[in-house]
Amino acid sequence: MDRIVQMRAFARVVETGSFTKAADSMDLPKASLTRLVQALEARLRVQLLTRTTRKVTVTQDGAIYYERTMALLNELEAIDQGMLHENSKPRGRLRVDVTTLTGSRVLIPALPDFHERYPDVEIALGVSDRSIDLLVDNVDFVLRVGPVQDAGLVARRVGQILFCTCAAPSYIEKHGLPREPRDLDREPHQAVGYFSSRTGRVFPFVFHRGDERLEIEGRRRLDVNDSNAYVAAGLSGLGVVQLAKYAVEDHLARGELVPLFPEWHHNPIPVYLVYSPNRYVSARMRVFIDWVVETLARRGLGPT
Repeated sequence: MDRIVQMRAFARVVETGSFTKAADSMDLPKASLTRLVQALEARLRVQLLTRTTRKVTVTQDGAIYYERTMALLNELEAIDQGMLHENSKPRGRLRVDVTTLTGSRVLIPALPDFHERYPDVEIALGVSDRSIDLLVDNVDFVLRVGPVQDAGLVARRVGQILFCTCAAPSYIEKHGLPREPRDLDREPHQAVGYFSSRTGRVFPFVFHRGDERLEIEGRRRLDVNDSNAYVAAGLSGLGVVQLAKYAVEDHLARGELVPLFPEWHHNPIPVYLVYSPNRYVSARMRVFIDWVVETLARRGLGPT
């Protein structure tokens, strides 16, 4: 058992690039994790990691050992999950991270159905618009909107997001009805910006009409980085907003927001389930992924 714990500790250091982050992800004191790795190196009589005051890197021997270790740990995970038995039921705990609106408006309302089907699966659902690191944060997988930049991750397309540009009646009463997207760059109109928590970049409004494409910055007095706050800003009449249609469909139906620019549209944005290639895809992961695909399709958000 000690040998397995040592392997897991070493693997987490390789994946996170840090003894401190690895210890946090395993809920161990840093000193305890360090002793586990040192004991492993002493038993193998091989240096697996090179440590400096600034970073930890894996040696050539360590890289080979890591690949073999992950194969063994994944096999142990399969055994633990009962994957070798035909009648086994998915069980255990999943850590999943999703965007605020997808979590609060789509997945959480549908979760009673998942728990009814799989009562032995526990879910730790991180709901935020921040960008996370799967390995550092020790998450099984994340649901991401838009292109996946990291080629080292496995990304499965599971849906798409349709967008809507709209404004509150109070905004239109005060500023008038903008007739075309370029009006958002002109007085008296105002837009509400949405910026990345990671980079601080404000995303432009994007419009398509036939072969024509526009990117509009908009005249802005307010930028936010949270989806619920963005919806609230639109409802408060603070400016024109462009966001996922499913987030505001109820407000549109009640007349609390008014759709704009009917001749223009925003191309759908793909949604991906993303996980590490070294992550064993357990039974609980597989059924949750399938359920997410089914749930998005029921909401009209399935991939095309």
